[in-house]
Amino acid sequence: MCDHFHSHQLYTVAQVRELDRRAIEELGVPGFELMRRAAWAALSSLRRHWPQARRIAVYCGQGNNGGDGFLLAVLAREAGLQVDVFALNEASAGDAATARQAWKDAGGAVRLWRSSDALPTVDVHVDALYGTGLRRAPETSVAALIEAINASGTPVLALDVPSGLDADTGRTPGTAIRAERTVSFIAAKRGLHTGRAANVVGSLELDALGLPESLWRDVSPDARLLMPAHLPPRLRDANKGTNGHVLAIGGEHGMAGAIRLSGEAALRTGAGLVSVATRTEHLLALNAARPELMAHGVDGPQTLEPLLARANVLAVGPGLGQGAWSHALWLTALDSGKPLVLDADGLNLLAREPRRFTQQAVLTPHPGEAARLLGGTVAEVEADRFAAARALAHRFQAVVVLKGSGSLIANPDGRLNVCPWGNPGMAAGGMGDLLTGIVAALLAQGCDAWQAASLGVGLHARAGDCAARQGERGLLATDLLAPLRALCNGIDA
Repeated sequence: MCDHFHSHQLYTVAQVRELDRRAIEELGVPGFELMRRAAWAALSSLRRHWPQARRIAVYCGQGNNGGDGFLLAVLAREAGLQVDVFALNEASAGDAATARQAWKDAGGAVRLWRSSDALPTVDVHVDALYGTGLRRAPETSVAALIEAINASGTPVLALDVPSGLDADTGRTPGTAIRAERTVSFIAAKRGLHTGRAANVVGSLELDALGLPESLWRDVSPDARLLMPAHLPPRLRDANKGTNGHVLAIGGEHGMAGAIRLSGEAALRTGAGLVSVATRTEHLLALNAARPELMAHGVDGPQTLEPLLARANVLAVGPGLGQGAWSHALWLTALDSGKPLVLDADGLNLLAREPRRFTQQAVLTPHPGEAARLLGGTVAEVEADRFAAARALAHRFQAVVVLKGSGSLIANPDGRLNVCPWGNPGMAAGGMGDLLTGIVAALLAQGCDAWQAASLGVGLHARAGDCAARQGERGLLATDLLAPLRALCNGIDA
């Protein structure tokens, strides 16, 4: 994505339409001029990324997205490229009709796409089929075209949004174009950064089409992309007591690894002290593997309470289980009023016994856990991740991290951040346990819940990307610990 001043501000489709309206009606930029600028931006992107391309095919829908495609075809032909243009309909609407006529006036031919047609042999396919307004699955005939383009092995440039992707939510209700590159116009659409978007957007750039800063005045973004960040340098007279004491609670029989990962991540993120409350049987292994963790065997609330008294922040849930022992520790921890991070079985217990938090709290559900907390289904969560994250934050009065591709961080006041980092290699056991420890350590070092969740998600995902440089398959949670330490200190790992 380019470094345009609004490139980290994400907008809903309704907001983008309002920006379009303001550009036309208040700034006096005609709609056709915006279309022409979009076409120039698209051609510039195409020439930068495929400088050897000599022949392209442009697939145009009926609306303004198709109009962008027709004008791109005009400009590409003027630049010396061979251009094939396919349309879905006999006629276009509004400014797109003017753009279509401009292509014809330049001597170009428009072929109506038929499902029996074969794709031309070209260097780049240009997707201008659907714009930001599509919320349903593409029609059958268009779906067949999309699937043919995807199967062609030829790179695809998508204009504004890959056709078939919901630009508001990041879902794909049917088939969708898999672009190698997407050039988006005027404002960054939030749905291009979460959910299924990672499968179809490819590399993404934003072009504001030369519009002035005044266009965005009084239009607050719906969400923001995280920027790289780290903790400030420590004071020279810092000691372990000034860097917080995290108590990690979990590790039912056979799940010592989860609580160890959480505790070790808290240490690597800079917590001064980390205690672990777990089953007694795990103490020998924990002490041998990571002696810096102060591991304690607890058999119930009475043995947990002295540990709670010494801790500043709690990390509750990794490997906790949902039995009697687990529930007793969970309830005691939550009733302590200490700031906390709740994950895994800590969330499953919360789904059974909901409560609104009065202390600083961060919940870190994956979509399955989110569905249980909301009393719905995973499909409903994934249909609108933004709405689900905000609903959870409001329901529990906690900061919520909805994990997944394009993790979301939601505040009860409505603020929402989106994580642009992370990779499929992180879809492995133990990654969530690390995140719990990271966020807890940031809380212990003085961040509030919103800061800790936002910074923690970013550090976790960036560490995962560093660790995946040797390949995504086979990535282990512990592979993130070395780059995590570097990134926390502002060192490029």
